[in-house]
Amino acid sequence: MIDKFGRDITYLRLSVTELCNLRCRYCMPADGVCKKSHTEMLTEDEMIDVVKAAASFGITKVRITGGEPLVKRNIVSICERTANVDGIKEVCLTTNAVLLSQYAKSLRDAGVNRLNISLDTLKPEKYAYITRTGVLGDAMQGIQAALDAGFEKIKINAVLIGGFNDDEISSLAEFTMRYPIDVRFIEMMPMYDSGDFDETSLVPCAKVLEALPELQIVNASDGVAELYRLPNAQGNVGLIRPISAHFCGTCNRIRVTADGKLKPCLHASTEYALKGLSFDDLKTVMAEAIYHKPQWHGELDTIHRSRAGRNMNEIGG
Repeated sequence: MIDKFGRDITYLRLSVTELCNLRCRYCMPADGVCKKSHTEMLTEDEMIDVVKAAASFGITKVRITGGEPLVKRNIVSICERTANVDGIKEVCLTTNAVLLSQYAKSLRDAGVNRLNISLDTLKPEKYAYITRTGVLGDAMQGIQAALDAGFEKIKINAVLIGGFNDDEISSLAEFTMRYPIDVRFIEMMPMYDSGDFDETSLVPCAKVLEALPELQIVNASDGVAELYRLPNAQGNVGLIRPISAHFCGTCNRIRVTADGKLKPCLHASTEYALKGLSFDDLKTVMAEAIYHKPQWHGELDTIHRSRAGRNMNEIGG
């Protein structure tokens, strides 16, 4: 479906839970989040109705997010049913990989095409710090399990954080030399509550180019990422610049939260309630939301924080 600014909206990011087995400092509070009543959250059938309605408007790609989607007990069923919806050509999932060694093969068999894995550091002590509860070895085992299960074009997402991992750019990029994996560096977004981080934490992706002058431009499309490659690498290095070079003019996505709110723009406060609607009403509300998707998200920096009104775990990463 085309929105009023002429953008073709083809991508749905569907959050299946607000809960997570980690407590990443830029994403959620140290104590986690209050578990909502089941009656407040989308059921599996409601999630699939959302996907079906989205597909009727030309959505072809669905990304399953959270929270951490692998803590959802029926995650494999959700993925399989999503993959079987007419019109859906690609099902992706974003995970911290901690539970991936248990689920990789089942997800692959269920029809998940691609995985994005959140990993901000390769140092165990720093991983424990940023996640508050995590063990780096668990995530690394999950990545290996995904490779063993036959997943191709795995992407590692590393949020650039000044004073934390901006000294690991080279070692993170080294993943692309050893494995057929893409590593994407993402500028940290000043969300509703970014926890312990201030202006010194915001690192532009230009620092990656400074740290890796040998990067070569790749003339290929990968959504919002600019693609580069190290000489003789197996995977690409991607740069995602929501702060220094926003991509609102070509944004083709909408988001649905685990409690059934459609957000046409990540950083806007506008939400459309979907839970409990009949299928026809669901389509009507979704059509309105897509058509009125904002032109851009406004200024984002340490002064102008996101107007999302929620943290990332509540929206879907």
